[in-house]
Amino acid sequence: MQNIIDRFISYVIIDTESDPNSKTTPSTKKQWNLANKLVEELKSIGLEEVTIDKNAYIMATLPSNVSHDVPTIGFVSHFDTTPDFTGANVNPQIIKNYDGNDIVLNKENNIILSPKYFKDLLLYKGQTLITTDGLTLLGADDKAGITEIVTAMEYLINNPDIKHGKIRVGFTPDEEIGRGAHKFDVKKFGAQWAYTMDGSQIGELEYENFNAAGAKITFKGKSVHPGYAKGKMINSMLIANDFINQLPKNETPQETRGYEGFFHVHHLNGSIEETVLELIIRDHSASKFKKRKDTIHKIAKKINKQYAKQFGEDICIAEVKDQYYNMKEKVMPVKYIVDIAEKAMRELGIKPLIKPIRGGTDGSQLSYMGLPCPNIFAGGHNFHGKYEYVPVESMQKAIEVIVKIAQLTANTDFKNKKKI
Repeated sequence: MQNIIDRFISYVIIDTESDPNSKTTPSTKKQWNLANKLVEELKSIGLEEVTIDKNAYIMATLPSNVSHDVPTIGFVSHFDTTPDFTGANVNPQIIKNYDGNDIVLNKENNIILSPKYFKDLLLYKGQTLITTDGLTLLGADDKAGITEIVTAMEYLINNPDIKHGKIRVGFTPDEEIGRGAHKFDVKKFGAQWAYTMDGSQIGELEYENFNAAGAKITFKGKSVHPGYAKGKMINSMLIANDFINQLPKNETPQETRGYEGFFHVHHLNGSIEETVLELIIRDHSASKFKKRKDTIHKIAKKINKQYAKQFGEDICIAEVKDQYYNMKEKVMPVKYIVDIAEKAMRELGIKPLIKPIRGGTDGSQLSYMGLPCPNIFAGGHNFHGKYEYVPVESMQKAIEVIVKIAQLTANTDFKNKKKI
């Protein structure tokens, strides 16, 4: 497993944080540092048709080693990390033979990764964990996925007795800011379906995700000397607060789970004269998703009506933009691609955890671009923060799943694919 550790660490120590405020692709120049490294590595292990375009999208091919026709499949991961928590100067810690007790990530700052709070840690007693040093995120999202894909391809190249069809590999920038699939050339990729290696806990297999939208609500106000403000001042910050209070109280991320949707207020910045509120809207159900978006506009309309005489124009301007949709609609007609992944896990002794994604992946957008793309575990936990960790054994299992999927695809009679 040392090769997995070494490869993973060589990726996470490279800062690839994306930037939602940038208009370029990739959104940060530093993403090129890992992108260029990956191109050279893919060539060095023996993959063919290795390309990187002007936007840092990487593609490569492992040719088929069978004589019969096999669908071309793909495996996709992203190399950027979230802008929500710093990914600079990552200093991974290796915990061998984890004993089930607290892990001191940073003694000086008293930052502790504890199974009393993060109970999933106890699933990995006796295994090797890679953690942060408590000051940065780790970047297992999704450098674990990249590690697994590259290592699986290397394994297949070094073991030609394992039969497989043509396999395409794709690595993308800017997934963490919702743009990972925006400039992905599905036609050039040329796969009939693919799998993103971007899930969390070992066994996760997902083909449903949220419908997603972002909302930006701007509130206008009037600033007047507070001593003479009676009937004149309009405080936009208080109106924004009123808007938030009209959202359903229990429909927030911390109060929901499973298929339950939510409104998530994530940024609020303002003054008396102008306040900007940003939130995201999520729901698995298309009809409930629409109702949530309608709720935003209804609250805005109510507030505008309330202040119409005093302000003279709309005081609350709501902009709602769709971000991505539930991939289930595109995957269900080819559900056998999920069945193959599930069968691969079961044959490897892994219990499939089939559940909806409470978020989205490149796969959700790619599915709507003509590349059905379920999501498979990458093994990490507590993404996007200082408590992030990944068991090396989970990455090893993900590698085995990739190899097994390749084998099963080559050995499947797709005339009877519904019976997989």
